[in-house]
Amino acid sequence: MPSDQIFVGLEIGTTKICVIVSEGRSDGTISILGVGETPSRGVRKGEIVDLTTVSECIHEALIDAEEKTNVEIRNVWVAISGSHLKSFNNRGAFMLPEERDVIIEEDLKTVETNAKEVSLPAQNIFLHTILQGYHVDGRRDVIDPISMECQTLEADFHIVHGIKTRIHNTLRCIESLKLGIEDVVLSSLASSQVAVTQHQKDLGALVIDIGGGTTDFLVYYNGSVRHSGVLPLGGDHITNDISIGLRLPMQRSELLKIQEGSAIDPGGADLGTITLKNDLGFLGCDISKTSLQIIIHQRVHEIFELVRKDIEGSHEGMIGMLRAGVMITGGSSRLRGIATVAEDVFELPAHLTRAKEVGGATQTFENPQFSTAIGLTKYAMAVSENIPEESVFEKLTKGIGGIFRRRSR
Repeated sequence: MPSDQIFVGLEIGTTKICVIVSEGRSDGTISILGVGETPSRGVRKGEIVDLTTVSECIHEALIDAEEKTNVEIRNVWVAISGSHLKSFNNRGAFMLPEERDVIIEEDLKTVETNAKEVSLPAQNIFLHTILQGYHVDGRRDVIDPISMECQTLEADFHIVHGIKTRIHNTLRCIESLKLGIEDVVLSSLASSQVAVTQHQKDLGALVIDIGGGTTDFLVYYNGSVRHSGVLPLGGDHITNDISIGLRLPMQRSELLKIQEGSAIDPGGADLGTITLKNDLGFLGCDISKTSLQIIIHQRVHEIFELVRKDIEGSHEGMIGMLRAGVMITGGSSRLRGIATVAEDVFELPAHLTRAKEVGGATQTFENPQFSTAIGLTKYAMAVSENIPEESVFEKLTKGIGGIFRRRSR
């Protein structure tokens, strides 16, 4: 098996660390060879707080993946999350010199550089510069302007940036294990590679990936990324609410959420009681199922409301233009009734989704908690030919970003 057709995605999540090994196929799809995972320690709300412990967890997940796939892992594609990641849209412009009226490759680099001529917070660096479309002398949405005659070339980009030290700490964790880092990818961008189809991106879709400690989201319109964001809220916060509201241990609250939980608003209905049996260190009790459901509904509703507020704060009216609706993935998307709450908040059709157009280990791609890690390998296959020779540290320091003058799909 050619090594250049093997792609490894690494997701360092709040609740789990996951390594996906995939093989690229000639038809542009991927086949999952195996997954390695381990419970996450040293990560809070998607960000590393204990480098040594996280490095140990990554090592465990890597060993697990290597043993299951018989592949020696030397390089990885890394997902990154955290509420420090911010984004905006900007346009770059370039007037061709008088002695030339045909667009060349160098002009595309120049217009991208010009789009990033903005003031970021002093501690931040560019992560992604995602092309939305070119404009040639006012003609919009040109796909490939090379060799076209033109006086003024413009291009729109979605630009993602974050705090340098937090991004670099993730990289140092990985490099301490003598691993090469191919690229760093926004988590929501990774999961959207497999969670939504190209047709849905063209129609307009909101992709929401709800994990343990964060909710990552991305808006597509006319096939391009228009907005992205990260909330420091996820499934763990629902569990914590249950623990506090019902006065239960965290482990029992998590189990209760999985087995009996629903995000649907019970209204005034009496849903009866749930009897919790005695367990080691826990005295059994009866709890109100209505109370449980109210607690879950309130937190899920809040998460979706915050996503909507974030999008509308930058793009008023955009949500109503997303004809494909809301696509929900991630480990916490398995919560019963979550799509119903999304439909109420966004006033759009909402669907649960997982990795699509993927072959191999069925149980892996059917589980939405692996969408980000699987998406990393799909992303890797799509852009690997455009990755430069320089290291990821050098690239981030220069602020080049993870996508190089191409429309992100």
